[in-house]
Amino acid sequence: MAEAACFAVIPAAGIGRRMGEDCPKQYLSIAGKTILEHTLDTLLEVPGLQQLVVVLDADDKRWCELPVFENPRLVVAEGGQQRCHSVLNGLKCLQQHSQADDWVLVHDIARPCIQLADIQRLLQTLSADKVGGLLALPVTDTIKQVDSQHRVTATLDRTRLWQAQTPQMFRYGLLHDALAAAVEQGQDTTDEAAAVERAGFAVKVVEGSRRNLKVTSPEDLALAEFYLTRQ
Repeated sequence: MAEAACFAVIPAAGIGRRMGEDCPKQYLSIAGKTILEHTLDTLLEVPGLQQLVVVLDADDKRWCELPVFENPRLVVAEGGQQRCHSVLNGLKCLQQHSQADDWVLVHDIARPCIQLADIQRLLQTLSADKVGGLLALPVTDTIKQVDSQHRVTATLDRTRLWQAQTPQMFRYGLLHDALAAAVEQGQDTTDEAAAVERAGFAVKVVEGSRRNLKVTSPEDLALAEFYLTRQ
């Protein structure tokens, strides 16, 4: 059997309301480059990654001004209403090039501090897996469960809790079918692993790094710049 090919889908159609800026957060500049460029530059260094689909808003005109989009391995797809729709659109762009058992990495565009070593560890750990998995971190804080009035109802066992990150890596056919089912059923799917879990598959966790933060609020920009200038 031929070795499975590997592709990537990068959802980047969001507008980042919580950032409070005039432009989508992926176009904010950190350490001399946009967040989008930092993220794509690292993914383009992954050995064997054949094609990267960047999913953008239909009205996005900024991307074409960036030098990175001259890279022939990049393909652009149109974003959807929610993340799951955007990722599914990206997967559809790969239909003519991928087989059901090929791998797809899905990575948040707003995680510019991802390190190549973490991605390679994910690839190596899951290389023979039939399903796939994701980078994640074990929870170190005490986690409280609350009701609608913000009253604590339980203290959760943190030894069994992990914080999901990206990339999330799954077999192409499995991920496509899981997301398509989630969209058809109107499920609230916050990440790809959730869709795969609902489809009845056991997802593997691979420990990631705390520097792989998601830039969501203005406070995250300073921390991301700290990591990127020391990378």
